[in-house]
Amino acid sequence: MSIPTNLRYSEDHEWVLQENGTVRIGITEFAQSELGDIVFVELPAVGDELKIAEPFGSVESVKTVSELYAPVSGKVVAVNEDLEDSPEFVNESPYEKAWMVEVELSDESQIQALLTAAQYEGVVAE
Repeated sequence: MSIPTNLRYSEDHEWVLQENGTVRIGITEFAQSELGDIVFVELPAVGDELKIAEPFGSVESVKTVSELYAPVSGKVVAVNEDLEDSPEFVNESPYEKAWMVEVELSDESQIQALLTAAQYEGVVAE
């Protein structure tokens, strides 16, 4: 299982990539493998505010519907519209094609509270 070291992680299995004052958010390879085949992704709209630890969307698989929890707070500045027509990207490419939203952080220190790759590896090993 791939756990890229350049990302930060939440215990809810979201990943965060920080770039130039914004972050990209998606779900981890572990999360998508637990869910099975993803058939639908519901995401917020550009301009919506995310609040840390609160739901911001959901992914639906053939097994279940699972809520997505915001790993950081901030304003949504971009949404990956490709997932609307191709939800399978979440299974095929969770760290590249399947980013879900880009967020302008309200507090950059929230990144430091997220897990490193090594810490996240410990979470999924449990």
